Amino acid sequence: MWKELYEHLLVAQIEHQKLRYMHENITFRWWHMAQAKTLNKTELKQLLDVTNSCSRYPLRDSTMLPFTHLCGLRVGEVAALRFDDILDANDTVRDEMTLDAARTKSKRARKVFLPKQMQRQLQAYVRSVAKSPPHGYLFSTQKSARFSANTATQHLQRLYARAGIFGATSHSGRRTWLTTLSQKGVSVFVLTDMAGHASIQTTQRYVTVNDEMQRNAAELIA
Repeated sequence: MWKELYEHLLVAQIEHQKLRYMHENITFRWWHMAQAKTLNKTELKQLLDVTNSCSRYPLRDSTMLPFTHLCGLRVGEVAALRFDDILDANDTVRDEMTLDAARTKSKRARKVFLPKQMQRQLQAYVRSVAKSPPHGYLFSTQKSARFSANTATQHLQRLYARAGIFGATSHSGRRTWLTTLSQKGVSVFVLTDMAGHASIQTTQRYVTVNDEMQRNAAELIA
């Protein structure tokens, strides 16, 4: 009887540890996303200047970063981009693209509009690529393999660190994108749809309220 009781207690302890680990892991992931630093214009310029000056593959890296800062893509979505996504039948850079459900976190297809600055960056990048790699993905590692979500996350983290942007993570681009658009007066309903979020509450957690947003709001009373 004591042996059976001991075994039950041991199983219960193991299950408790599993639940605790899952809770801590989920909490850490939420904190990581919610607390990622938002960059101002000066910091973003510093990031791109250092990347263009110091990276072994400057065009590749200075194209991956804007996908998060100018289009709000998650790093995993950037890693999953293919040449067919951004080029039409005439090999011209598109002004919009569609991410299928298999490549989005929400498992719902999402249309992504490419601003002109992103289109120009893509044109320069595509011209620099001698030929499309056999795997067909837009970005390749040093070993000519495609990026996974994990390797792309680590890579972007190194780019921020090298530029001296402390507190930034691979999620900073998406958070900066949402905050900037909110600051410019874009409705939270529009932002939620553009970001592919399931709820407005999720979008609101991403937006950092800063002094400029409050200053602009104060002027609306006049």
